Amino acid sequence: MQDVKKKAGDQGSVGKKGITEKHQSRLFRYQADIFPISLFSLLFLLDLTVFFLVESPLFIVIWFALCLMPKVAICSWNHHHQHVHTFRKPFLNRLLELIYTFQTGITTNAWVLHHNLGHHIHYLDQTKDESGWKRRDGSKMGEFEYTVRLALSGYITAFQVGRKHPKYQKGFLTMGVLSLVLLAGALAYNWFNALFIFVFPMIIGYVATCWHTYFHHAGLDTDDHYEASYNIMHKWYNIITGNLGYHTAHHVKQGVHWSKLPEFHEQIAHKIPPELYREPAAPVRWLPAA
Repeated sequence: MQDVKKKAGDQGSVGKKGITEKHQSRLFRYQADIFPISLFSLLFLLDLTVFFLVESPLFIVIWFALCLMPKVAICSWNHHHQHVHTFRKPFLNRLLELIYTFQTGITTNAWVLHHNLGHHIHYLDQTKDESGWKRRDGSKMGEFEYTVRLALSGYITAFQVGRKHPKYQKGFLTMGVLSLVLLAGALAYNWFNALFIFVFPMIIGYVATCWHTYFHHAGLDTDDHYEASYNIMHKWYNIITGNLGYHTAHHVKQGVHWSKLPEFHEQIAHKIPPELYREPAAPVRWLPAA
């Protein structure tokens, strides 16, 4: 299947002429990542500052509320990173993944195993899809049922897929244990701050990610890659999610860097049925579309 098995956790952009970008940074593989990663890193540093220095429960709850939606949006960028690693140096990628873990609840290689090596390979076959939206009788799950099932099974499924891919399983387990140890330490140090700054956003981000997959695929029963995903052309949705709305392009070639998806979409747009374009969910749909 089209390039889905190539270095699933660290794929460079591939495609026709114009898709590949020259590497111009010593640290970043793609310059387009510099600005968003700087924002996410700054938010994490602010989280740490608030965690260690703020004692007011009211301020902590307000901080949680203000940062929740940005952290949910960061889930898409964690997804992008585990398709195409952000940095040239493995150590920097692991460090970024720790930040993403505490912002989104999704650890190193969890996306790679469950999503890249699972869902992307099997999404046309609902009997195998790790993010399957069909019940055993062939009927379509509702959003709530799908989200709960996927949230409860996600990490178990990632571990099961990892048995076939020990290279990625090792990082999944090692970084997963490290994340749990650090989270336990944070809870022991200040359980209230840790719950609202880290634990609750991690859980909410993880569950929101599970729901998001339903929104992209549920009900599309086909063996054609160009008819198996909903696409969202809303300007602000794609700014916030890093072009996740170009979802058919992403599934046709999952190794294309997020910044190159609009360009690749233009090459294949004529193959995508018009009914497979939709608006984003609230509250993003209330933002200007263009």
